[in-house]
Amino acid sequence: MKKINLAITGCLGRMGQQLIKSSKRAKNFKLVSITENRIINKKVSGLRPQLNSKSALKNANIIIDFTIPKCTLEVLKIASKLKKRVVIGTTGFSKKEENLIKKYSKKIPILKAGNMSLGINLLMYLTEIASKSLGNNFLSKVFEVHHKHKKDHPSGTALMLGKGIA
Repeated sequence: MKKINLAITGCLGRMGQQLIKSSKRAKNFKLVSITENRIINKKVSGLRPQLNSKSALKNANIIIDFTIPKCTLEVLKIASKLKKRVVIGTTGFSKKEENLIKKYSKKIPILKAGNMSLGINLLMYLTEIASKSLGNNFLSKVFEVHHKHKKDHPSGTALMLGKGIA
């Protein structure tokens, strides 16, 4: 079976680190590139992080992006030129940035989610059912607590749940 070549952008973040570990254990994936938005002079899992560029992403079949909105848009620009598939886990996009992502999705396959865990997606489904069942007679709110290093708030998960309730 041929392995799928992965590039992980945002390799030094919490999710980037977890994705690197997971990709190393997966038999059907090969980690071919890791990128960061600044130069790092150390190897991570045997690879040297590069800046987001055509040369850094050209050998990937799929690019997994957990960065910040500005970097995600850079990655999408490159990916669209290279005709690469992109998975976006980044959150905190403005309306304008969301519209740019939609434009890119007409050129290349994009999977974008504020949270990709099975548990949260099941919760999302159940939230939608509960909201429809309760109707307009109830007021629903999403309350969240984060670790002190959380970069975007409300989180993508909270926004997903809010849409499910609405």
